[in-house]
Amino acid sequence: MSITTDAKVLQEDIVRLRHELHQEPETGLQLPRTQEKVLKALDGLPLEITLGKGITSVTAVLRGGAEHRSAKKPAVLLRADMDGLPIQERTGVPYSSKIDGAMHACGHDLHTAMLAGAAALLAERRDQLAGDVVLMFQPGEEGWDGASHMIREGVLNAAGRRVDAAYGMHVFSALEPHGRFCTKPGVMLSASDALTVTVLGAGGHGSAPHAAKDPVTAAAEMVTALQVMITRQFDVFDPVVLTVGVLQAGTKRNVIPETARIEATIRTFSDAARERMMNAVPALLKGIAAAHGLELDVDYRHEYPLTVNDEDETRTAEKTIEDLFGGSRLSRWATPLSGSEDFSRVLAEVPGTFVGLSAVAPGADHTGTAFNHSPYAAFDDGVLSDGAALYAELAVSRIAVLASAH
Repeated sequence: MSITTDAKVLQEDIVRLRHELHQEPETGLQLPRTQEKVLKALDGLPLEITLGKGITSVTAVLRGGAEHRSAKKPAVLLRADMDGLPIQERTGVPYSSKIDGAMHACGHDLHTAMLAGAAALLAERRDQLAGDVVLMFQPGEEGWDGASHMIREGVLNAAGRRVDAAYGMHVFSALEPHGRFCTKPGVMLSASDALTVTVLGAGGHGSAPHAAKDPVTAAAEMVTALQVMITRQFDVFDPVVLTVGVLQAGTKRNVIPETARIEATIRTFSDAARERMMNAVPALLKGIAAAHGLELDVDYRHEYPLTVNDEDETRTAEKTIEDLFGGSRLSRWATPLSGSEDFSRVLAEVPGTFVGLSAVAPGADHTGTAFNHSPYAAFDDGVLSDGAALYAELAVSRIAVLASAH
């Protein structure tokens, strides 16, 4: 049978695992219940399993049984992130989160279930594989840089040598019609940085601002000045996205507070713009603070780098999608998405590509559905077997090409 047919046979099992994961989401780097569910799903498969030392990761290696021509046996990595978000679920689905204040609002439960399904598909084809497959079940993608932890603990060399290629997948609850795969060569996702600013003033009575040093008005000016700076100093064709998510100050309407706090996320699409922002933002903010006679603490921190897809590996993924599902199921994006990913860490080390998959409900308007990270974000189970099939076929087809080339 074909890999897609075999995947459909596993659909019920993949859905069951996805629902179990969805009902008990865990956040951060420590996901003990999630790890337990993954290990149960992999139990009985011919895998060499290693658990993370500092985090609850799962690395599973499937050794191919087919002969290969050289001493350098090829290896391909497949990655799924496993963590949820600190969001109260509002979807109303029957398998909604049972954990107060936590939700799989970004679809990582689907990724994990699809990769577990792919493990079963690959195990059935073990004797056809002239190489090894590394399955990377990763915690802590949502702001915890779990990929870096797994790289430091050796996931890229889990097969005994550096993997030749790496593939990741991410579902979306909007953007594309149901079941559509999407990718692009080059920059696929933006870099992400964090800005934290503390404006240091001198408190006083609201009726006498001249006798105090008001950090609130300066902070308000900074928020708008940051947006103006982007439009005046940066090329519109090399965009920057800056969003202030936190603006905090004061305890009472007639009290001038001592401090004000700003927290922002900054997304850039080139290394040049990223480095320029890191210099321009503190200079702008310190100038405003000085004009108001205030002091300032600025913490500008790099988070995730650009997610850059290898051109050859992206063509491989696109051909695989077309061969499995037909050209109508593939979208090649013209521009990147302004989200960020720590799979970028893997792609910075080995050639690979990142593929999106729309889990919008069939027939739903994908331009109006709640997007990932919303408490209303809903992901359709119908894409699970296709995602598992793509994971597995990417490994099978890439290993076949690599083995024949040596």
